[in-house]
Formats: sequence, structure tokens, C-alpha cells
Amino acid sequence: MTMKKISRLFYLLTAFVVTSTAFSQDISEKVAQGQHEVQKGNYETAISYFNEAVEIDPEYLDAYAKRAFAHSMLQEYEKAISDYTRLIELNPNFVIAYLSRGSAYNKLERYKEALADFDKVIILAPSNSEAFNNRGWSKKGLGDKKGACADWKTSKKMGNEEAKIILKNNQC
Repeated sequence: MTMKKISRLFYLLTAFVVTSTAFSQDISEKVAQGQHEVQKGNYETAISYFNEAVEIDPEYLDAYAKRAFAHSMLQEYEKAISDYTRLIELNPNFVIAYLSRGSAYNKLERYKEALADFDKVIILAPSNSEAFNNRGWSKKGLGDKKGACADWKTSKKMGNEEAKIILKNNQC
């Protein structure tokens, strides 16, 4: 390889590294600005920052996760579900995405879809007591009180304090 080719290759590599670093910093800055707005309760403004981050990098998990949370806080559950679904597409083992999407489905009374997400969480993280709690609500919504009580009892055995109250209030 000639010195001219080596020099050109070095230039291209340097340009790539500089561009990648600036690209990464810009995304991180947008997400940080969005998170700051979330902390202030300015969810719509936060979403605009997360939108910018996703436009820069459509595979940036943190932007989707934070945007989904902001949508949930605004009770925009369909939009949150869309973001959680994208997270799952990008990382099929992302337990929190399944758990959160299932919760959003429960809010929309789409209990079968919620149940499927909580089942997936239990497969991926069998000791997740919140998944059992939430799956109990899905089962109750589907008219399966016996199944709901069984899930809440499992959650209680795992140490979930909320499950104790749920069991009492639902006469299990």
C-alpha cells in the first residue's frame, strides 16, 4: 500500500471516528435534555427531544424507553405500546419493555395482549413478582378470578407487599 493510500485511509478513519463521536454526543444530549424535561413533568417537551434522538439513531434503545415512559405519563398508551414494541424488536429479551407494554395493554383493557407480555416476563425473569401481580390483573380482567388469586399469592410469596393488599381487597 502506498503512503498516499495509507494517508487517505487514515483520513477517512479519523473522519469516521470524529463524526461517530459527535453523532453519539448529539443523541446523548437530546436524551439528557428530554430526561430533564421528564423530571420537571414536561412530558410533551421531553417527547420532542426523544423524537429528535430517534430521528438521529432509529436503534437507540434509551430514547424509545424514555419516550414510552413519557407517553405513559400522558396516558397515551397506544404510543407507549408502539415504543415498547420497537424496544422488543431491537432487544427481544428486554424484560422491562414487556412488563411496561403489558401494563399499557392492561390500562387499555387489552387483557389477552397484556397476559402474553407478562407470560413472557415470567419466562425471561421467573422471580419478577411484579409480572405475577400484573398478570393477576389481566386474568381478573378476563374473568379468571381463581387464576388472578393464584398469581397474587405467588407474588406475595416472593415478598411483594402490594400483593398482600390486593389479595385482601379481592377476597382471595
